[in-house]
Amino acid sequence: MSLRTHSSHAHTEPPESGPAASGEAHIEPGEPSAAPNEPSATPTPREQIAAAIRRERMRANLSLSEVARRAGIGKSTMSGLEAGAGNPSVETMWALAAALDIPLARLLDPPQHEVALLHAQDLPSLPSNTSNYAATLLSASPANARRDVYFIQAAPGQPRDSQPHPIGTVEHVILGQGAARIDVLGQSYELHVGDYLTYPGDQPHKFTALEPDTNLVFIIESS
Repeated sequence: MSLRTHSSHAHTEPPESGPAASGEAHIEPGEPSAAPNEPSATPTPREQIAAAIRRERMRANLSLSEVARRAGIGKSTMSGLEAGAGNPSVETMWALAAALDIPLARLLDPPQHEVALLHAQDLPSLPSNTSNYAATLLSASPANARRDVYFIQAAPGQPRDSQPHPIGTVEHVILGQGAARIDVLGQSYELHVGDYLTYPGDQPHKFTALEPDTNLVFIIESS
């Protein structure tokens, strides 16, 4: 594995919590919506997210207005998301997860099957409002473990900063295409195709794509 180390004092990483931005970004389309009055056999990514938000809000016994207030988004935006009409960014989804006191994966987890072949383009993709970056949940943690798996697509531009996650969080990165740099604990690690990096996610860290069309698998593990 070819990890190149350089000294650095910047920190941070991929999917993270933070205040919801006012502008909503584009969701990658999955399957086309069903015709009026004709139920869709396979929910689109937007429908999956809408159903999950409604489910978790009702489970928490919170009103739509209260969740919107806690997340720092408008009530109309919240209503649109639950109706499947909104285009949430990764920042908005992190804010909603924090407002509902649940892992982000609970709002993105695809249907589970004994055997499943998942195509990233058919799953909810959350773009960032601040970077050329999008996160797609591939597999949520089972009940007896704590690990969420994401597919990340990124391009050179503004680095993606992340504040520390809960104590004990460990992050794993496997680069599939392009090149990237991760800054953590005062060091800078450059990743190329096939490289694997693990580091403490409970420390500040920063992700920077170094080449166009960079993609990687990103795993968050927590106790």
